[in-house]
Amino acid sequence: MSTQEQSADAARATQSPDAVVVGAGTAGCYAAATIARAGYDVIVLERKTEEEAGHIACGDALKGADAFPEAIPKEKLEPAFTNTGVDHGRFEIPQEDTVLEIPIPGELAVIDRWKYGRLIIEGASEAGAEFHYDTVVQDVLQDGDGRVTGVTATRNGQPRTYEADVVIDGAGSLSLLQDKVDFSSSTFDTNVNYSQFCSAYREIVHVEEPVEWSDALVFKPTERAAGYLWYFPRTDTEINAGLGFQMTEEPMKLVEDLKRDLRDREEFSGARVEDKLGAALPTRRPYDSAVHPGFVAVGDAAGHVNPTTGGGIAGAAYAGKYAADQVIEALESGDVSEETLWRYNERVMDHYGARYAALDVYNILSTAVDVDDLMGLLAAMPGDKLAEALYSGSTNIGWKLKLEALLKSRGHWGTIWNLYQTKRRADEILAHYERYPSSPDGLADWQRERDDLMEGVYETTGADPKY
Repeated sequence: MSTQEQSADAARATQSPDAVVVGAGTAGCYAAATIARAGYDVIVLERKTEEEAGHIACGDALKGADAFPEAIPKEKLEPAFTNTGVDHGRFEIPQEDTVLEIPIPGELAVIDRWKYGRLIIEGASEAGAEFHYDTVVQDVLQDGDGRVTGVTATRNGQPRTYEADVVIDGAGSLSLLQDKVDFSSSTFDTNVNYSQFCSAYREIVHVEEPVEWSDALVFKPTERAAGYLWYFPRTDTEINAGLGFQMTEEPMKLVEDLKRDLRDREEFSGARVEDKLGAALPTRRPYDSAVHPGFVAVGDAAGHVNPTTGGGIAGAAYAGKYAADQVIEALESGDVSEETLWRYNERVMDHYGARYAALDVYNILSTAVDVDDLMGLLAAMPGDKLAEALYSGSTNIGWKLKLEALLKSRGHWGTIWNLYQTKRRADEILAHYERYPSSPDGLADWQRERDDLMEGVYETTGADPKY
């Protein structure tokens, strides 16, 4: 190889965009599109091939389908919306031989997730982002002060270096990047372990006759603790059938629960399975801080998922936008410090992070309550109150509701009282998150007060500490 060829090859092996985004999911694509529209060079690194990009395991239910950041507008995504007639949840409780109908407020759509994934990639590309497929990140670069300055990767099997002012981590749950970064010089949340996440598995199933519940999201507890089944109708004959379970459970036994339920349901007689896929997602509170000098985590990589429903698409889109807005400010000022990026944390907490942290309290409760007692209580509660709890972050459990639940649940008074006390703890957490600090300097004191409140959560619920 000539000297000129060697120089050309070295130039290809090292690239220096303004920003690098790792992961072509919702958060990564919205971040990349927002930065590119502001006139900056951004490269998205995606480990999958161009043909497979956007293909991930997902429930396909999109809460908040009426609003998306303008960097990739809603109308760009609408071809992937396959069922916009869903307006309620159908909670099947075999222990009580009952079905609970739960209204779902706001606009909801069931989507073709792979098609949606390709459309957000197309939207970010049209905005000016560059995509590098078949690219697997190996390590993160940091300077002597701890600032992240880029990543190393292999692209099509060849080593590559990407130097950038900011790296955005959209690499999903339990991101490899966070294992590589030394966060000792910042407040980035490192209180993270696998037990705070769940695994998910889903199949796309085609049935011969239209299902009667094509206007509902169907949920059902598994026969084992810490698991649930779902049936989300993409159309009246194409169903996303799946299950979620804590990573502490044995996956194959739980997958068998799904297969058994599919065999036992009359509407799935003669069904054909088209696609099978698994993934992991957070069932925890959002990261206390998702910023570090030169580094921002977004979406699943920062715990931006409703811990009670697993919903995360709309939140990820806004996480990408909010992160990108601060990255743009950092690029314009030449200051990629934690202080400059901090506003991103505040906007996430203000939009949905505080609500998700409060909902996590109920998730903690579920690990300590007897499953049959909990199912009995759910069967007794009015559906509108459950909807308020799941989608608004709290529920008003007044004396009238407690009396109704007591009479209908045949004496689950202890569980009702526990839920009432837990609701008070969740409200305390919500109020505290609404006082999230405006700079990194205030985080330590805020965390100490929050951790004191969490001690009360564990005491009330009887659950083992989660964090």
